[in-house]
Amino acid sequence: MTKAKPTERVQTIEYAIRDVIPYAKQVAKTGKKIYYLNIGDPNAFDFDTPPHIKQALIRAVEEGANLYSASEGLPELREAISQKEKRVNGVEVSAEDVIVTSGISEGIMMVMAALIESGDEILLPGPTYPPYISYARFFGGKPITYETVEEEGWQPNIDDLRKKISLKTRAIVIINPNNPCGALYEGKMIKEIVDLAGENDVPVLSDEIYDQLVFQKRFVSTAQLAGDVPVIGLNGFSKAYLMTGWRLGYVYFHSRKGELQEMRDCIEKEARIRLCANTPVQKAGVAALNGPQEHIKTTVEKLRQRSHFAWKRLNGIEGISCAKPEAAFYVFPKIHEVGRKWKTDMEFVLDLLRETGVLFVHGSGFDPVYGAGHVRGVVLPPIEILEKAFDEIEGFMKKHM
Repeated sequence: MTKAKPTERVQTIEYAIRDVIPYAKQVAKTGKKIYYLNIGDPNAFDFDTPPHIKQALIRAVEEGANLYSASEGLPELREAISQKEKRVNGVEVSAEDVIVTSGISEGIMMVMAALIESGDEILLPGPTYPPYISYARFFGGKPITYETVEEEGWQPNIDDLRKKISLKTRAIVIINPNNPCGALYEGKMIKEIVDLAGENDVPVLSDEIYDQLVFQKRFVSTAQLAGDVPVIGLNGFSKAYLMTGWRLGYVYFHSRKGELQEMRDCIEKEARIRLCANTPVQKAGVAALNGPQEHIKTTVEKLRQRSHFAWKRLNGIEGISCAKPEAAFYVFPKIHEVGRKWKTDMEFVLDLLRETGVLFVHGSGFDPVYGAGHVRGVVLPPIEILEKAFDEIEGFMKKHM
């Protein structure tokens, strides 16, 4: 069976957010209640896909939209995405410059495959969403994280980013609003990053999946500020439209001088070899973008209240501190005794899980440099459930401090 040995590139794949689940399953077998605060899935809690989107899916199936669609996506969905970006984010992008994907994760994979050759570098905010690290390595590249400053609400450190740009840099990634930190980057900060990219003749990859889940400050899309700097945008339907399991996303290409045309054509080739995204779900995506939007306001208000509760509660627990989230549905608290009481953040996560049933994700899974010593949790459960989980955390910390 030696010929069936898997390649090194697949043996080294990591995805911290789901890699902790097997540990939770083992603890659950003992009868302990598990508080799953690891996966960012609103639909696992008291959020639900809006009725008009569900009905659009049912109607699509019943009316025969069960065939393969164009690899780049249904024309009407690409047009709806183009109009949504203009309406919501002030970004002018043509329908022809949109490629529909099976969730934003597939878009990340396609873009990384098209960008990275062996030895190339890609700059990511640290901490970062893990697939950017994993896919960069998968295609032979080197992911390099630039610092985001916890004391400044996890805003990027421009000086650190500037130092890390090299002749091997293929792109700069912005994740805004940010996963795992819940940070919202200021327009001035985005413009500085864009200017750096322009000075060094590299594109910006802008992940904006949480663009409509912002609490008080205003979200500014990277492409809106980019000028002549090419931007590859990544977005999807999972979060604002509560369609997590439906797996629908998109990539768009924003460049005034056509610099991304070859990149766009090659990513479309990648789309062809996987045939197409789910056709009935694409039909529902059109309804999501063109139909009622009132649920977004309700969703944001629930998230704002829960995020504020979690932030205050965490900062009231001895040995923990947490920067205030401004968007999305995450907290990324620092565990001050990691390195002393607990050797690593993973050790803390497992101890907490075994004793309390609370499941966080170890911060080093989002970046071993800038994520270490932290954990990521979701604030999606109702406040009464969050309160029980934080009571467990507080008791755990009192016991061990």
